[in-house]
Amino acid sequence: MINNEEFTKRLKKVIDYYGESASSFAEKIDVQRSSISHILSGRNKPSLEFVLKVLSSFPEVELYWLMNGKGNFPSEKIQDQNTEEKPKPGNQNLFPETKTKKIITEISETKSNTSNSKKEIDRIIIFYKDGSFSNFEN
Repeated sequence: MINNEEFTKRLKKVIDYYGESASSFAEKIDVQRSSISHILSGRNKPSLEFVLKVLSSFPEVELYWLMNGKGNFPSEKIQDQNTEEKPKPGNQNLFPETKTKKIITEISETKSNTSNSKKEIDRIIIFYKDGSFSNFEN
């Protein structure tokens, strides 16, 4: 059983961390503003659906920390990822154009050396484990 008063403190910490108002936080997790108000006032306990919406909207929040106060906020995994330079999702050119063209040319030459096909590479998409991707067009 969760301690509703402690849960409320942790939820307030999450809201403050992101610089949100209760209203904007409710919008981001797709719940009614009254739900946030009732939870923060201690009138209602959070539902499983509410907790899952918080976790899916804010990946820095750990389940055990939010429910029991055990663990860290923001998540150490997320903090470690944020300190490393990671490519952002989307259609971006992360390399200078000359380097990208060189990579595409090398791949094209490798492909043409291994096959008699006259096909050219139009684009290369790299998928990262975090779900993001980079798109390189010829």
